[in-house]
Amino acid sequence: MIASKQTFSDLTQPQQRRLLLYNQGLVSYQSALDWQRVLLQERVKNPSLDDVLILLEHSPVYTLGQGASLEFLKFDIDKTTFNVHRVERGGEVTYHCPGQLVGYPILNLQYYFKDLHWYLRQLEEVLIRVLAVYGLKGDRLPGLTGVWLEGRKVAAIGIKVSRWITMHGFALNVCPDLTGFEQIVPCGISDKTVGSLAQWIPEINIDDVRSKVALAFASVFDVDLVE
Repeated sequence: MIASKQTFSDLTQPQQRRLLLYNQGLVSYQSALDWQRVLLQERVKNPSLDDVLILLEHSPVYTLGQGASLEFLKFDIDKTTFNVHRVERGGEVTYHCPGQLVGYPILNLQYYFKDLHWYLRQLEEVLIRVLAVYGLKGDRLPGLTGVWLEGRKVAAIGIKVSRWITMHGFALNVCPDLTGFEQIVPCGISDKTVGSLAQWIPEINIDDVRSKVALAFASVFDVDLVE
């Protein structure tokens, strides 16, 4: 048998990145944060390691970005019984709870595109494509980060990048109890309301959305999804 010749384009074509998918249930915020930090440091030391996408839910928790203003809290952070974390991501205060699908991509952007605005738009595109699967039209708003549905914010995004390796990520409101958002000015945006997909699709299932998010992520970032 005569072996076929390899062309120059075959030899120079970059290999598709592998993305390790970790589908988790309810995970404490601190545990997920510690896990992300470990994964990031491992990839700082060894940039050739596979990329990771963690999908999970959190118990009720408020998080503030490193430069977030306390004026967007409607409670005294020193006297509250709420679970509150100030972390290294960008952005203002947000809220996580069960029924909200949180995604933490640990990507080495040196293998993609070294531009943070590009990365944020890519994350938005993932979520917009997921909404489209359900017949919903997700929107971007000029000057803001996240995804809106008929004027309501259904997805928030906040990231941290170190040596071009990402952590933190996005939160998609699938079917959460939205009352926790009443204690804050979400993302510091006072003139927009928060929404969830269940307001449009009452029977929506978060496990079904998980699979849609994973597939959309693999498509947008052109990666080989490994579960």
